[in-house]
Amino acid sequence: MRDRTGTAKLDPSDPGITRICERAEVEEVELIRFLYTDHGGVIRGKAASRARLADRLSSGIGHTVAMMAMNMLDQLQEVEDMGPVGEVRIVPDPSTYAPLPYAPGAAVMLSDLRLPDGSPWAACPRTFLKDAIGTLEAEGYTLEAAFEPEFTLGRRVPDPGGGLDRLVPIDDALCYAGLGFDAAHDYTIALMRALHSQGMQVEHCHPELGHGQQEMSVRHAPALRAADNHVLYRETVRGVALRMALWASLAPKPLAGQAGNGAHLHLSLWSQSHNLFGGDSEVREWFIGGLLAHLPALTALTCGSVNGFRRLTPRSWAGAYNVYGPDNREAAVRVCSPLGDSGEPNLELKPSDSSANPYLALGAVIHAGLDGIRRKLDPGEAVDVDPDTRPGRYPRLPASLDEALDALEADELLMEALGPLRRSAYLAVKRSEATAFAAEDASYEHFHHLRVF
Repeated sequence: MRDRTGTAKLDPSDPGITRICERAEVEEVELIRFLYTDHGGVIRGKAASRARLADRLSSGIGHTVAMMAMNMLDQLQEVEDMGPVGEVRIVPDPSTYAPLPYAPGAAVMLSDLRLPDGSPWAACPRTFLKDAIGTLEAEGYTLEAAFEPEFTLGRRVPDPGGGLDRLVPIDDALCYAGLGFDAAHDYTIALMRALHSQGMQVEHCHPELGHGQQEMSVRHAPALRAADNHVLYRETVRGVALRMALWASLAPKPLAGQAGNGAHLHLSLWSQSHNLFGGDSEVREWFIGGLLAHLPALTALTCGSVNGFRRLTPRSWAGAYNVYGPDNREAAVRVCSPLGDSGEPNLELKPSDSSANPYLALGAVIHAGLDGIRRKLDPGEAVDVDPDTRPGRYPRLPASLDEALDALEADELLMEALGPLRRSAYLAVKRSEATAFAAEDASYEHFHHLRVF
C-alpha cells in the first residue's frame, strides 16, 4: 500500500499485522510499547493499546520533533527544525515484536522515526544504521555484531545526609567469585529467561570486578538486530530488577572507586558466508585501520556521555589508547582468538558503553571500517604490551566528552555520514550535557547516569 506521496505504508489488513494483533490477543497483551533511542542515549517511546494496534502499526504514533533535541537531563536544546512545530511518527518494526516477561500485559517493538508521509526522517538513529548497512551491502559485505554489556546490581537507598539516592551493590564479591554468582542467582536466572523469551541467546554470565557487577553476554546477530537486542537488553536488565525490588544500572561509571561498566562491541565481517576477519586477512587489517583512523571521533558516539569518560582511562581494561593487538585487553581494538573449532574470529572494540545510542555507534563504526577497506588503511604494528607502560609512544584517546566531540566535528567522513540535521542535534545535546555536569559535583553526575542508564 502507498500513500499519495508514493511512500510505502503498511496496510492494516496485511497478514503480518493480523498475525501480531492475534498474537497480542492470545497473549493478553494490553499495551505495546513503541521504543526508540534518542541522541542522549535515552530509550524513550509511547505505547499503543491492543484495540488500536492494527491502525498504529500502519500509521505509527504521533510525536514531536523536539524530543530528538532533548538531553539526558530532560533539558530541551535549541536545534533548528526541532522545536515546538513539527511532527514525526514512531513507526514500529513488526519483526521485533516481543511480549515483556517482566511487565505482564505489555509487549514491545523497536521503532523508526518517520515523517507523517511515511518517508524516513533525517534524525532517525535506526535509519542511520539501516543506511550504513545498505552501504556496506552494496560493496558486498555483511556485518555480524554483539554488544557485551556489564551492569551493576544493587538496591536504591536514601542518602543518610539527605542528598541524592544511592546505589548500594548487592554484594562485595571478588571478580568471578562464587559469592557473586550466589548473591545474584535469582536475578540472573530471571534475566536470562526474560532475554530468551525475547529471542536473545545468552552465551556467558559471570560476576565482574566491581561490587555488584555482573556480565551477561548474548549471541551475535546481523547488525540491525544486534543494536535492537542491545536496546531490549538494557530495558530488560532494569525491568527485571525493578520487579524484584532491586536497582540495576548499565551506566559506564555508576560508582566512584568501582570498576566501570563497558558494552564492548564485537564485530565480524562476511562475504558470501565467509568470515573475512579470519587468518592473515588484509580486509581485517584495513577495517582496523579505518577504526583507528576515526576512533577519536568515534568515541563521541560509542562512549556517548560525560560519565563514559570516567571509565575510559588507562589500566582499566577499557581501551584508552588508540592501538590494536591480539588478545590485548588494554588496546582499543582487540583481535580476539576464536573459541574452539567452531568459534568465529572477530574484533572487539573496547571504548564502547551502554550510554551510547547503539544505532548511531554501530552505524558510525561501519562507516569507519568501510573507509579503511576502501582506502586500504594500514593499522600499523600490533601492540602486545600494555600501552600505558610505554609513556608517550602510543596515542591516547580523548579524555572527556568535549574532547571527543571536538574530534567528531573535525572528522569529515563521520560528519558527512551523520548528515546536517542529525549532527547538529547530536552535538547540541552532547555539548549541553557536558556543560550541565561540569557545573555540578561528581555525585550529581554519578546519580543521574545510574538513574538513566
